[in-house]
Amino acid sequence: MSLRIRLSRGGAKKRPYYRIVVADSRSPRDGRFIERLGAYNPVLPSDHKDRVILKEERIRHWLGLGALPSTRVHRFLAKAGILEAQPIPEQTKQDKPKAKAQERLREAEEAAKSAAEAAAAEAEAPAPEPEAPAEEAAAEEAPAEEAKADDAPAEDAAPAEEKADA
Repeated sequence: MSLRIRLSRGGAKKRPYYRIVVADSRSPRDGRFIERLGAYNPVLPSDHKDRVILKEERIRHWLGLGALPSTRVHRFLAKAGILEAQPIPEQTKQDKPKAKAQERLREAEEAAKSAAEAAAAEAEAPAPEPEAPAEEAAAEEAPAEEAKADDAPAEDAAPAEEKADA
């Protein structure tokens, strides 16, 4: 005979009240049970002291005999410190994006990573050497000014020759 510690529903319509019972796993939910071990009233606020009532000594006795708690009762017992909390199962693939969306996300991550690497490479590169000293810069500008000066008189001379022909 496999024993379960589970909830048995009572109460009026839309006003649930549950008894925590130990019963044969083959018996109906609200049917025959072996012993009442507590109560659960979901109508009360979660911080109310009478929301979950447990007979800890009797629960430990039945757990020692091999009774298995249902998922909900296991939560109550874990919260009371009688059992360890059940691990949260991993989600199925349904919560993840589809293949194309995952591919787009990977591409975006790679682009961001390469941009970050490029920025890091620029920051690590040695700073360019300062420009030539001011004297050299002035020397470079001087021939350019001379070339402009040579071009200007030649242009003025051409119109003068045309006037002389006329």
